[in-house]
Amino acid sequence: MRILHTSDWHLGRTLHGVDLTEHHAAFLEHLVEVVRERAVDVVVVAGDVYDRAVPAVPSVRLLSDAFARLSDLATVIVTPGNHDSATRLGFAAGLMRPSLRILASVDDVAEPVVVTDSDGPVAFYGVPYLNPDDVRYAFGAEPLPRSHEAVMAAALAGVRDNLAGRDGARSVVVAHAFVVGGAASESERDIRVGGVDSVPTGLFDGFSYVALGHLHGQQTLRSDRAVIRYSGSPLAFSFGERTQVKSTTLIELAADGSVALEQIPAPVPRRLSEITGDLADLLDGRHDDVVDDWLRIFVTDAVHPAGLHALLRERFPHVLAIQHVPTGGLAPSERRAIAVDADPVEVATGFVEYAAGAAPTGVEIAVLRSAYERARSAEASD
Repeated sequence: MRILHTSDWHLGRTLHGVDLTEHHAAFLEHLVEVVRERAVDVVVVAGDVYDRAVPAVPSVRLLSDAFARLSDLATVIVTPGNHDSATRLGFAAGLMRPSLRILASVDDVAEPVVVTDSDGPVAFYGVPYLNPDDVRYAFGAEPLPRSHEAVMAAALAGVRDNLAGRDGARSVVVAHAFVVGGAASESERDIRVGGVDSVPTGLFDGFSYVALGHLHGQQTLRSDRAVIRYSGSPLAFSFGERTQVKSTTLIELAADGSVALEQIPAPVPRRLSEITGDLADLLDGRHDDVVDDWLRIFVTDAVHPAGLHALLRERFPHVLAIQHVPTGGLAPSERRAIAVDADPVEVATGFVEYAAGAAPTGVEIAVLRSAYERARSAEASD
């Protein structure tokens, strides 16, 4: 069976205020052509189809057209991510055509979509993004621990029970989560609950293939008994992603459940680049190769040049960010010693210690974490 794995489209996203609708449309056109040309049987979309819970009308239209075209060519299986509203994305899922399946309900996690090829059935299980605070009461009479690991383990236990009754059928789990060992980018929304955002790879042992969404860089995580992969986002959503090869993953699933992977590069409508130098160097022609790129520019003149922004925007029409970093000051790589996967509460704790001259107490840290998680939850509901 030939399966195409994609995720994290984030329809409706902007990049430093630039509308990405045309770039998303170019990717979706490419996706349809890949499905057609490579005779793909199943397309899996592992969450974050939209960038926000209430998407704009152009994003809805773009998705509607893409799903219609893709489901004419293959079976399409979709799960919501942490940016999507599972309720809105899954609206009328029961009324859709058999070749378009949106698996948005936690209650139906253990009910697969079964697709059969000449080698027999393949069970596709859709695990939507599981926010522990929302679903820890959904898997039994007693509430589960408040953690991503606990709720994911409970969901997959139900999946395994169902799979055990399918007489050795091949299996694909489509999930949206941060799995231990994955490399984060700066553009992913934080999903920490109680200070922890990840689940161990071992939870996914025993499945033929695990199609993940959430992390924007394509990467494969291999445990002893599973092939676990992030397809990554189709577009770069931050300058930290400028060196990533954006792609989809084509999986050849053999009769014995083994997999062969092929990375299919996505189109790049406009590259992201960074350049550094004093104003004279930046304007003298040595950077002609990036004039058409989206740019972040670091300007190193000791004194802030007059008319800096106007001069650079005239020379580089697609510049998105300009930062003055005077010679002798901190280098760009040193100006912010905060890792992309740093816990925001730990960052805030460090600031309190710096500003107050003493580390916050345990009670104060608990207040910071509670305030942060409430703010993040409010943002996610927008």
